Amino acid sequence: MRILIVEDDSSLAEAIAAVLTKHNYVVDIAADGEAGLELVGVASYDLILLDIVLPKLDGISLCQQLRKEGYKMLILLLTAKNTKTDKIMGLDAGADDYVVKPFDFQELTARIRALLRRGSTSLPPILEWGNLHLDPSSCDVTYADIALHLTAKEFSILELFLRNNQRTFSRSAIIDQLWGAEEDPPEENTIKSHIKSLRQKLKAAGASYDFIETVYGMGYRLKALSHEENCQTTELETNSQQQIFLATVEKARQDFQAKVDSRIAVLEQANNALKKGRLDAQIRQKAEQEAHKLVGSSGSFGFTKGSRVAEEIENLFQGKTPIEQRQSLHLEKLLVQLRRELVGSEQCQNLLLVSNDKQIVEQLVQEAASQEIHVEIATNSAARSVITSSSPNVVLIDLDTVEDSLKLVKQLCKRDKSALTRYSVGVATETPEIPVLVLTDKDNFSDRIEVARSGVCEFLQKSLPPSQILEQVTQVLQQTRITEARVMIVDDDPQVLDAIQQSLEPLGFRLTTLEDPRRFWDILTEFSPDLLILDAEMPYINGIELCQVVRNDLYWKFLPVLFLVDNLEADIVERIFTVGADDCVSKPIVVSKLITRILNRLERTQIIRK
Repeated sequence: MRILIVEDDSSLAEAIAAVLTKHNYVVDIAADGEAGLELVGVASYDLILLDIVLPKLDGISLCQQLRKEGYKMLILLLTAKNTKTDKIMGLDAGADDYVVKPFDFQELTARIRALLRRGSTSLPPILEWGNLHLDPSSCDVTYADIALHLTAKEFSILELFLRNNQRTFSRSAIIDQLWGAEEDPPEENTIKSHIKSLRQKLKAAGASYDFIETVYGMGYRLKALSHEENCQTTELETNSQQQIFLATVEKARQDFQAKVDSRIAVLEQANNALKKGRLDAQIRQKAEQEAHKLVGSSGSFGFTKGSRVAEEIENLFQGKTPIEQRQSLHLEKLLVQLRRELVGSEQCQNLLLVSNDKQIVEQLVQEAASQEIHVEIATNSAARSVITSSSPNVVLIDLDTVEDSLKLVKQLCKRDKSALTRYSVGVATETPEIPVLVLTDKDNFSDRIEVARSGVCEFLQKSLPPSQILEQVTQVLQQTRITEARVMIVDDDPQVLDAIQQSLEPLGFRLTTLEDPRRFWDILTEFSPDLLILDAEMPYINGIELCQVVRNDLYWKFLPVLFLVDNLEADIVERIFTVGADDCVSKPIVVSKLITRILNRLERTQIIRK
């Protein structure tokens, strides 16, 4: 049987298609309402799985149009809104049933089977023709209790004959029924081979060779029986089929998680635009659509809490009322929570607190627990060994209670600069930079100068509430995560791409590389980079033209762009900066210079966003 899925969330659509394919349905996918309507015009479907919220043509309108044009196929609506109004509108539009997102995949397949049986009331759950038994649910086929091991297409052909046991099918009709729109149709002789194989397997189980008979000049059909037996069996999925089902869902779940990072990036970019007061209607709508998709897909893949967080984010972007800039802090917290729920708990942030003040230690430990920051306490003498063994993300030193505190601060900051130097020559190091903050009751200018000279990140007063102290710690941590940024490199020279990739990956950057600029837009929107590196001269589309495309788009216009140029002649430099470049590096590339420029640009962008 043939099913059309009309769903704009590609992760969810592909997962549903994978599950249904395992049940031997032929499945096509359309990403919007207009594409769905077009497919209905060229193929015959038994059921349409139709999302309500769709681009170009929404699900309710598509359903109404199909019924108006006389299409009788079953329509099962998918909706992320569990309200009576949506259900009533869908059923009034001509839908046969609805499923509310997020849904359970097993429940969805059961509802589809129930609808298909309702649409063909004469068909029992188990399809039978004499001694032949075919269970559409478990995909088991037996003849006289002997199991037949069929390929997916053999099963589909046999099921097609059983569901239409009075009909003769030509080879071309079989192809139309059982090959999806995205599949290359086979030669008609391929159908002949499938029929031959089916006949041989049936004969081996005891059936006559002409169990599927040839009607010359017309096609194939099931051979008429002298008598028919009616028997009803309960639909049960066997253990093996259940395992296949669960494995298919788990694979789809992993694919969904792999794409979550770029999808959340869309929401993060909208929040950054909100912080700058640049959240226009286009960016807001795109963020709302992405959040809406995440509500349904994350819940269906078992991320219930993530679905609720996504719904809260969707509600923020919904409506015509302007979103206030002060809401960006709340949105940022929701995005952190969403990433944690969908991608998995982020690595716990470790704070090393070097202090002998019991009161401040207790207060900070208690506050840190609520913010999922692990605090390790050390004395002056043990601080160095603790740093080596536990590699904290940040160090907070109490200048008032720690002996030789300034000396310790200078040593730690000197160690960090050494690590940064090793990064600058493009060599991975085992001792990455650790930011150092100080805590004190003192507030004289000379102390501040001494601390600043040592290279400390923050000078904090003990009188601050613990929550504000940890807020500063968190901000420093966010600023040091620059090397986790997503970087996209476009260059037609594979050697250049390999060299940059080998230099940046050890630092923790998430990279994607592209040789053919004609695929630029698809990769850009899917990967959602934090920084873009473009070769100025490339075939088909050069880097300057790509930069113009980026700067002309409301959503991407603020993306940092760094150019790679063969020479720094005045005219080429002027051209790249005229179209909106942020920086440029000449070829041949000096790795240390490229890394420094990337880090500086990302740090500057992060500061501007904050």
